[in-house]
Amino acid sequence: MSVNIPTKTKSCFSLDLENYRAFLHQVEQDPGKGKFRFSAKTLWRDSTITETVARDRVILADEPEVLGGKDSAADPVELLLAALTSCVSIGLVTQAARRGVDFEDFEIEVSGDMDLRGYLGLDEQVRPGYTNLEYTVRIKSDAPPEVLEDILHTAEKTSPMFDNIQNGVAITSRLEVVPEH
Repeated sequence: MSVNIPTKTKSCFSLDLENYRAFLHQVEQDPGKGKFRFSAKTLWRDSTITETVARDRVILADEPEVLGGKDSAADPVELLLAALTSCVSIGLVTQAARRGVDFEDFEIEVSGDMDLRGYLGLDEQVRPGYTNLEYTVRIKSDAPPEVLEDILHTAEKTSPMFDNIQNGVAITSRLEVVPEH
């Protein structure tokens, strides 16, 4: 599967603002149209390698060698970082385009701290997840800094991933044992 990424000059205005506004209007008129159920299916491939299918997109994950994996793909905790910054990136472009602001370029650098004793089961008092996340957004634009700050704040406020990570989300699980043949 190939990804169509523009190689020419980037622009916030390449966002299909007409489709965005049409959908926004539909949801304003009928809030039920804004309710979606997203889903994905993860298959175990071997060792610590997984393949997740979301719509018709494939996402691979693996652990580094030090954790028993083959280091063939990003670690799931790295995918969480990517999900956060990708979602904020989309929000930045959307909010900028809605305001008539363009960026020449931008990047988001993210990192988080973990104590792997929790993941390894060595200390029940230590969380297995991140203890903090921090990121820096570097935007190249002729827009005033206060406008860029407002765009970032709005992108964060409306980001589903930012919200999920910052506020948590209820998770339920169910086990189904498949009989061997």
